[in-house]
Amino acid sequence: MRTLVRGPMHGAGGADALLVEGEVITWVGTGPPPRRPDEEITALPGELVAPGLIDLQVNGFAGHDAAAGADAIAAISKALPATGVTAFLPTIISAPVEIGAEFAAAVGAAAEAPGARILGAHIEGPFLNPSFRGAHLRSHLAEPTPENVDVIEAARPRLVTLAPELPGALAAIERLHRAGVVVSAGHTGADYEQGRKAIAAGVSFATHVFNAMPPVHHRRPGIALALILDPRVTTGLIADGEHVHPAVCEQLVRIKGASRIALTTDQTSAAGAPPGTYTLSGRPVMSDGRVVRLQDGTLAGSAATMPDLVRLTARLPGMTASRAVGLASAAPARVLGERRLGRIGEGACADIVILDAELRPRLTMIRGVVEFRRPA
Repeated sequence: MRTLVRGPMHGAGGADALLVEGEVITWVGTGPPPRRPDEEITALPGELVAPGLIDLQVNGFAGHDAAAGADAIAAISKALPATGVTAFLPTIISAPVEIGAEFAAAVGAAAEAPGARILGAHIEGPFLNPSFRGAHLRSHLAEPTPENVDVIEAARPRLVTLAPELPGALAAIERLHRAGVVVSAGHTGADYEQGRKAIAAGVSFATHVFNAMPPVHHRRPGIALALILDPRVTTGLIADGEHVHPAVCEQLVRIKGASRIALTTDQTSAAGAPPGTYTLSGRPVMSDGRVVRLQDGTLAGSAATMPDLVRLTARLPGMTASRAVGLASAAPARVLGERRLGRIGEGACADIVILDAELRPRLTMIRGVVEFRRPA
């Protein structure tokens, strides 16, 4: 099956067409394609043909809690293309390490589900600082002892979030990094120097930067500034207008640069659903349609979708729609080392989204197959 897609292309150097053959983009250019297509898809005026969006932190979606297991993860995978997301990391918050390992196995079991690509498990915790635990249960937190790290490493998650100031954390970072796991700093009270040591040990991502970590102070900059200033680190940003003020998002873009910021939703089962009561790793949470909180008011994730974050980011001074799309595609792909995802180019995976003038998905293609098409 050959499909020709025409329209303004994100990051394709002036090209206005691409050819999909099977699961791969085989040609990007202008004018007629080198081979006759079986089908042609044309972007409407004002629309943008972009790489599929990638989310590194999905706790749930459309009423489904990822922690519930393989069936819930598969349901999330099927639903996400409606938001332009073509690949994601199912995420579980702090739980006993054996539960985290079981979750990683469930993610693996759901990996071939139709819909958005499941790129592996994100285990957020349990190696977190109790003082910065947010919605994580204190009773589920643990230290990264060699025995606990044994369990997590054997589960082969794609990404692990931990607090690098905990006893044994630097050794755990080095060990997980050597094993090919992306290690992220989050839910941490680390100071600036501890942050620098964590990066040297192998931390390359920041989980929801600014949230669940000390604020940047002019005499005590904390780990946030260490993560922001180091070019080896990409920062995850929940740019929903609630978790981080738009002015701080603007500051981050100016300092960090768009290529090292990955928009992440931290979305829960409340995302893509009306306001109400939902679950986060089995715990009840309340959604107002924008953010999700525990009963005591503690932030417990987001109800935003990735296009919501892209739209809000595109409105920041100095940003454009195309640059904002890059924060949700190329940047997260780079975090995971996925060289064929997050871009439009010959040899790239045929994961494509057509965004309308309001940056809302009109069509989503994954592996060369249209998985979502908005009714006319």
